[in-house]
Amino acid sequence: AHQIAVSLVKTSFVPEAFRDKPHEATAAILAGAEVGLSPMGALRSFDVIQGVAAPRANTLRAIVQSQGHEMWVEAESSTQAKVCGRRRGSDVVQSSTWTIERASALGLTSKQNWQKQPQAMLVALATGECCRRVAADAILGLPYSYEELQDSSDHDGEPSAPRKRTAK
Repeated sequence: AHQIAVSLVKTSFVPEAFRDKPHEATAAILAGAEVGLSPMGALRSFDVIQGVAAPRANTLRAIVQSQGHEMWVEAESSTQAKVCGRRRGSDVVQSSTWTIERASALGLTSKQNWQKQPQAMLVALATGECCRRVAADAILGLPYSYEELQDSSDHDGEPSAPRKRTAK
C-alpha cells in the first residue's frame, strides 16, 4: 500500500488532500482495503479528519449496498432528510431523519458547508446514521462519515475536540 501511495501522490490522479502525502494516502488505501475498495477508489472516497480516515457518506452507502443491503433516500429538502435501509434478508426497515432544527441544536448550521448546501449535509448525516443502524458489520471500523467528522471542527476549519456520543 505504501509503495502504491508513494507513486500515486505524485500524480494529478489523486485528490489534492493526498498530494505529496504518502502516509495519509497509505492509511486511506488500507482503510479502503478493509471494506473492499481498490486503492484508487479509496483515495477518492476518504479524507483524513482529526487523524481518522473518514469515508464520505456516499462511500458508506456504496459499501453497505455492495454487501447486498438496501439503502435509499426517502425524502430530502433544505430542512429535512430521511434515509432508509434494510439488511439483506430482513423485512425490517431502519431509518434516520435529520432536520435543520436537530442540526441547529448541535451548532452545525452556522458552518459554511451548512449555509451553502443544507440539503446535502442533512442527507449525509442521515446516510451515515442509517448505515450504522443497518450494516455496522459492513462498514467495520468506519463509524463516522467525513461530513460528520468535518462538523466537529471549529468554524475556521480547525479540528476541535470530538463530540461525545452516547449509545442508546
